[in-house]
Amino acid sequence: MPHEVDLIILLAVGFGIALIFGYIAARLRLPPLIGYLIAGIIISPNTPGVVADIALANQLAELGVMFLMFGVGMHFSIKDLLQVRRIALPGAILQITVATILGMLVSMLWGWSFGSALVFGLCLSCASTVVLLKALGDRGVLDSVNGKIAVGWLLVEDLVMVLVLVLLPAVAVLLGGNAPEGQASDQSIWLTLLYTLLKVAGFIAFMLIVGKRLIPLIMQYVARLGSRELFTLTVVAAAVSIAYGSYAIFGVSMALGAFFAGMVVKESDFSHRAEEETLPLREIFTILFFVSVGMLFDPSIIIEQPMHILAVIAIIMIGKTIAAMALVLFFRYPLNTALTVGASLAQIGEFSFILATLGLSLGLLSNEAQNLILAGALFSITLNSFLFSAIEPVQNWIRQRSHLARLLERSNDPLAMLPDEVDQDYLRDQVVIVGHGDVGRRITKTLMQNQIKVVIAEENREIVEDLREKGIAAVSGSATEPSVLIQAHIQHARLLVISPMDILDIHKIVDTAKLLNPQIQVLVCAETREEADIIRAEEIGEVYYAKDEMAKNMTGHILSQIQLAHNPSH
Repeated sequence: MPHEVDLIILLAVGFGIALIFGYIAARLRLPPLIGYLIAGIIISPNTPGVVADIALANQLAELGVMFLMFGVGMHFSIKDLLQVRRIALPGAILQITVATILGMLVSMLWGWSFGSALVFGLCLSCASTVVLLKALGDRGVLDSVNGKIAVGWLLVEDLVMVLVLVLLPAVAVLLGGNAPEGQASDQSIWLTLLYTLLKVAGFIAFMLIVGKRLIPLIMQYVARLGSRELFTLTVVAAAVSIAYGSYAIFGVSMALGAFFAGMVVKESDFSHRAEEETLPLREIFTILFFVSVGMLFDPSIIIEQPMHILAVIAIIMIGKTIAAMALVLFFRYPLNTALTVGASLAQIGEFSFILATLGLSLGLLSNEAQNLILAGALFSITLNSFLFSAIEPVQNWIRQRSHLARLLERSNDPLAMLPDEVDQDYLRDQVVIVGHGDVGRRITKTLMQNQIKVVIAEENREIVEDLREKGIAAVSGSATEPSVLIQAHIQHARLLVISPMDILDIHKIVDTAKLLNPQIQVLVCAETREEADIIRAEEIGEVYYAKDEMAKNMTGHILSQIQLAHNPSH
């Protein structure tokens, strides 16, 4: 067949098979990327049948990496990270350390060198952004405290992996690998490392000083033209040009360049539009990336080295999970949070593939190691949804054994009780506000400006600590637990205000509140119109829905302006 149609064969066959297996995976309630990996395995040289051009696939994979990292940069939120920094920062670093050490110990027992073992361990330590965001989103917990901790944790992991991708080529020779292209093998390691760090610092400085101003400015000029395709082209050109420029001019990885391009675009006023309009293109290249990764996998390793694969899966799904859960419980978060975070991180994905490919090119990893990493990813992603399904049964099993539950959840938590300095007189006719998100924060501020007493019940411990530092009465924990409402002195409260949350949780909170205080008035903020209608129908309490309230306020303003125009004397 003519060489000129190799790309068409790769795209036609790759996308066709990826669609079939992606659909099957989705029907089985598994992440579709499993189907994309299987599609790559089917068209790889390691399996019979249609064989696509692996060199072309690798080039498309490079583009896939750029768009993946661009997407990671666009999702990277300093604000989200700061909200959970006290648990996410030490948690992610400890979990990466534990997983890396476990990976190193096992691989060194297999007779691997220290350098290979280190890179292998790092590959097993970082969870997939794609899998985690989809798993949390499908279960409706992405915006919950548990979801925010898991996402913040992942952001720290991503930052660490970006740093590893930058520094690994500089220390490859020290670890027993090959010098990267363009670097003399006899060059001083420390000089190389210093030079690399200077180049990275130069690139970051350039992006923060020039890129942060220039890219949003260009986007603004293009947006004024009103051309959708030109705007999309601007964003894509920014991603690819910055990624390539970072490599060609500063000598840093294209992955880092794409990551910073995403961060810069996120800072612009058009970030939501940019994300929305480039999403189809990013998803196409993400599919190509996973298909090309599947093409590198040799399925024969499953038969030849089943014990090695079991060891890898154990590190990813047991070692990492236990380390994450232990740290979450150590920080006195509830058992449910520990189980959710543990399940979220019990898989590996795109960063592991990117790092494995880099390790292979530097002579630090063998094809066997790469196959073990790919097998670990395939099995851990497939089994991850079953881990999420097991959260509730495991939680119920532990709580039925009250001694074990008390031991894990540490019932003597000081943040779970109001501090002694809160006066007993204060805890009468107060307003109990459940949740201190955007809605809860605004209500609290207005009430306190009007000298109205408030007590906040909030799951995020860091928010509770910040509130207490400001002298605001706050208690940590889920308000679905009666003990949290008791600590907020709901029995003496005048009003209960519930921020937007799951309808089942609203039911639990209101039932407990009315059992303890039958006279209490309940105000509920609904997230959707359907939710608002259900709350009204069931007479749970007064319900407020943001769009309805906005429409009422705007209508009131319009009517007052019309009346003023008709009666100027008033």
